[in-house]
Parts: sequence; C-alpha cells; structure tokens
Amino acid sequence: MRELFDIMPPENPIEAAQRDARPALRRRFYEGTTAVPISAGYAVRLDDKPIRTPARRALAAPTLALAEAIAAEWQAQQDVIDPAKMPLTRLANAIIDGVADAPQPVAAEIAKYLASDLLLYRAGAPPGLVERQAQHWDPILDWARQALGADFKLGEGVVHVAQPEAALAAARAAIPLEPWRLGAVHAMTTLTGSALIALAMARGALSADAAWQAAHVDEDWNMAQWGRDEMAAARQEFRFAEFQAAATVLACCP
Repeated sequence: MRELFDIMPPENPIEAAQRDARPALRRRFYEGTTAVPISAGYAVRLDDKPIRTPARRALAAPTLALAEAIAAEWQAQQDVIDPAKMPLTRLANAIIDGVADAPQPVAAEIAKYLASDLLLYRAGAPPGLVERQAQHWDPILDWARQALGADFKLGEGVVHVAQPEAALAAARAAIPLEPWRLGAVHAMTTLTGSALIALAMARGALSADAAWQAAHVDEDWNMAQWGRDEMAAARQEFRFAEFQAAATVLACCP
C-alpha cells in the first residue's frame, strides 16, 4: 500500500504522515476486508493479507471497533482505491507513522493553539455575529473554566491578548498523550483552529456536529450574508469528513 499512501521524510510528524496520495489511483484488487486480533491490537486485512502504512508498519488499531471502521472504509471502495475518500485510513497512517514514536512534539503543537485559540478573539460587530459567537463559544469556555480550571481572557478583533499562564497550563494538562487520542485531538485542532474545541470533544463535552458548528461560526455567517461559495463549501465538506474520522477515533478509543 506504500504507493497509495506514500509520505516524504517527516519534518512535521503529523503533516508529513498525512500527505495526500498520488493522483494515479490503483484498481481495487481484493474481495473482502477483515479485522483480526494481533499482539498490538487489531490489524486490518484485505483478503487476509496485511495492509502496510507508508512507513511499512502494520495498519492496526488498538480496539476492534476502530479496526472494523477502518476495514469498512476499504470495503466501501469501488473500482479504484481512492485515498481522498478514506480519511480514517489517512489519519490512522498518520498516527501510526507520525505520532506513536513522537507524541510530545505533537502535543506541543496543540498547546501552541491555546495561546491564540479561535474562541478567544471576538467580533465587535455586527450584532448578529457577536451573538452567534457567544452562543457557540461561551459554553466551551465555561466548560474549560469549570472542568479544566482554565480561565481564558477574551479579546476583540486580531489584537493579541496574553493569556494567564495558569489557564494555559491547566489546558495543556488536558491534552491526551495516548497516541490515538492525541492524533485525533491534533487533527481536530488543526481542522478547527481551536484546541479548546478539540479538548471539549475529547472529554465528551461536545458532539461532533456542535463542535463543527462552533468552528465555522464566522464562515457560516459570511455565507449567510453573501451567498454560498461552492468551492469553499466543497473544501468544508472534505474537511468535515476528516473531522468525522478524528471523532471516530475518539469514540472507538475511550
């Protein structure tokens, strides 16, 4: 499978491991998919043959539910194998090849978002947008304050607001270090621009739909005012599939 999900030598562990597949698509060559127990969890197999990640490691998950979800993604492929339609497999490859051996740098990347998190910078106008940001974002900040002990400060516009070190430290402590959950939280953070949204998802305080809505308050507002941008909508749909893959990992790896 290396030719399908190939990667460059890792500079950034997650980003390097999540590079898109080459344009040429390979025809489907297998009949069925299975998830079988191995010493490290459950391996995904095609006609009882192992799948390898781009770094030549076994494509395997820590739980049966997650391995079956990955196998279902392979089973859903039709005439060709299209990695662009396999966000869960891409994320699994990224975690196996890019997170498992280097969790601390990945956690550090998530922590960087906390100092300038999306939820902390509010619009001053128009009133409708101000209200919508508060509706979707304030409950997450309330959760961070109550559940994590992290009391963040709000700013308006793009002027940087220095956050209390105690708040940053409390939120950093909530970043999971188990590779699969860490990889999922990292994916959610980069997709939403908010580590707080990702942490709330990881702790079960937000549904996937609520988290995605919170991450796109500004974008959805602009579409409502100026009309739907088809290219932007297509990008958002693709990214939502990636977000759902990360949500699946969290749900299957409690």
